[in-house]
Amino acid sequence: MKRIITFLLFVTCFCSLAGCGKDTVSEMKINYGNSAIYSKEDMNAAIKLIKDEFGTWGGCKLHSITYSSDDDCNAENIAWMNEMARENDLTDKFTQCIMFKSDFQSPKNGDGAWNADGEYKDYQWWLARAEGGKWKLLTWGY
Repeated sequence: MKRIITFLLFVTCFCSLAGCGKDTVSEMKINYGNSAIYSKEDMNAAIKLIKDEFGTWGGCKLHSITYSSDDDCNAENIAWMNEMARENDLTDKFTQCIMFKSDFQSPKNGDGAWNADGEYKDYQWWLARAEGGKWKLLTWGY
């Protein structure tokens, strides 16, 4: 029994020091801004998709996600989202779009996609949906 307790203490201490299991998105801040169009629940559904995608970026650490503004949900951007849907063989007819900006840090060793240990600011995430439907993450980047 004493060996088991010693082993568990060792694993706990080692993982704390090594950062095992450290979530790269849980410590980030969310700024919902002010929206007359979208509720916090609407935004959280979109943010979940962003966090899911970001979680696949090995070694990157998300600092913040910020709602851009209601001004970005306009006819021009909705048309752009629908054009992207057609180009990607999606049959959705979007009536709403939403854009968030994020700040994050790339991995210290880089991976070819990012500058090593770089800070990225105002990285854009564009999502769209039909009225009341589910968000689809369509594009991201600068």
